[in-house]
Amino acid sequence: MTSTAVSSVHAGHAGPTSESSGDTGTARKKKVRSIAAATVGCMLEWYDFAVYGYFAVVISKLFFPAESEWVSLLLTVATFGVGFAMRPVGALILGTLADTKGRRVALSWTIVAMVVGTAIIAFTPTYQSIGIWAPVLMVLARLIQGFSAGGEMGTATSFLVEHAPPRRRFLFASFQQLTQLLALLLGSLIGAAITSWLSPAEVEAWGWRVPFIAGLLIGPVGWYIRKHTEEPPAFAEAMRERRKLDKAGIATAHPSPWSAIRTYPRESLAGFCITVLWTVCTYFFLIYVPTYAVKHLQLPQASALMSNAISLLVAAILLPVFASMADRIGAQRILQASSILILIAAYPAMLVLSLSPTVGTLIAVQAGFAVLIAAYTGPAGGALATLFPADIRATGISIAYNFAVTIFGGFAPFIATWLIGTTGNLLSPAWYAVAAALIAAVGARQLRFVAGTAR
Repeated sequence: MTSTAVSSVHAGHAGPTSESSGDTGTARKKKVRSIAAATVGCMLEWYDFAVYGYFAVVISKLFFPAESEWVSLLLTVATFGVGFAMRPVGALILGTLADTKGRRVALSWTIVAMVVGTAIIAFTPTYQSIGIWAPVLMVLARLIQGFSAGGEMGTATSFLVEHAPPRRRFLFASFQQLTQLLALLLGSLIGAAITSWLSPAEVEAWGWRVPFIAGLLIGPVGWYIRKHTEEPPAFAEAMRERRKLDKAGIATAHPSPWSAIRTYPRESLAGFCITVLWTVCTYFFLIYVPTYAVKHLQLPQASALMSNAISLLVAAILLPVFASMADRIGAQRILQASSILILIAAYPAMLVLSLSPTVGTLIAVQAGFAVLIAAYTGPAGGALATLFPADIRATGISIAYNFAVTIFGGFAPFIATWLIGTTGNLLSPAWYAVAAALIAAVGARQLRFVAGTAR
């Protein structure tokens, strides 16, 4: 399919699907409800992932005991990553469900599955109490959560873009990433509070469970909101037209993972490449670094978590700014510039951190990278959404995003831990970030050849 053809196909789908700028009070309330519905599941998902990452050292002792602390931690981060093996499955099933049965149906299922997984982690006894069943249940919980997360991103981002007003698609899509950052921030603050207020023995005994139990409160609220929100108008109309054609016996192409890849191969590849750096930045710099700081830089856990909280706050403040900028000038230039800057800065940042392993240096490095991460991830969600037309958007985003996350993001903590353990070099994970930035720069360049994501 040529560039002109792709642009013409997308022109009728990527634009606004909500009311005009003269929205009534009711219409504004619907927009707020749609944003809440799309982001509440993301909040639980990322909060839970963050807490697991932040308490990885404690969990490794309680559920994955081994003679070597390195092996124990490796097993813990591998379990963190194993949930990502289910993401492609969730993407294929739930993404297709969202495009065929509706966004609300898929979103309701994702939050139910996420709550089940969180509950298993919160209440599973330790290895000392039930032996091998403890790590087995933890793996099961991560698999359930991975399946849920596989359908969450594509469906929620589609939902946001399709409810967006004119020329605010990137801003609305960025609310998904903003929620991720706020969830990580909340988890970081709660982690810092628990490790500051409780003794190490109390944290190991019961304190680490508190954040997971608190996260369960999000579930019922999120399910209710999603159950009582409306489908995006244009998507709902497309579903009605599809049903009419089916009843009339007119053959139509129904969304499927294979049709998404076959019809939009260049878009799928571009989305995959863009997601690579997005996920590596998130899982390495914003989730794994606290563990890295405690384990390898010998910094206090509370200080490492607080540094992470500051960097998350910086990213959360700047992310909507860069997303709004993409609405004005397009995504390609912002994505390319930020990916190149991350490529250049990754190794020097890790070098400075290893030469001066202090809390002040950690805060400076993380906050600096938070600016670059906000610049890249702000437009990224909107870029993925505008790659695909509405009738296959959730499936297309889910496939491109989750396959990249599974391969490059979910195992980022595992790969970083393995690299350090095998090479003995604390700087070795930086090259992983450099490789991701190279791939992302190529993906961002491809945007000029596909739908109107860059101007």
